[in-house]
Amino acid sequence: MDDERERVASAMQEINEAWLAGRVQDLAGMVHDEIVMVFPGFAGRIQGRDAFIAGFRDFCKNAIIHQFNESEHQIDVAGETAVVNFGYEMLYERSAEQFHTTGRDLWVFAKHGTGWLAVWRTMLDVNETTA
Repeated sequence: MDDERERVASAMQEINEAWLAGRVQDLAGMVHDEIVMVFPGFAGRIQGRDAFIAGFRDFCKNAIIHQFNESEHQIDVAGETAVVNFGYEMLYERSAEQFHTTGRDLWVFAKHGTGWLAVWRTMLDVNETTA
């Protein structure tokens, strides 16, 4: 079980490293074709790899990330399913204005061969203020 937990942790780390470096195209191999993103507060949703990646592409194109920190990682694995959640704090700039955001990122992964693909995501307890 610890080996699978480490594989899931690695998959999550690769996802975060890719989008933080602006390599959103790399996400294509890390997420399921039918991934679902539920917006904060369950205010809406998108489904599908292209729409999911487009959201990251838009953010990375229009924002400069000055700081991104993760904390309190929790990974639960049950059979072919894993849930990852962690706290985050981010300072970014968009349209010449800085924002400070905190919250919890929640991802669900499914085992795919020997690896793990993200299949669902939402952000909880999001708090954003101008910095």
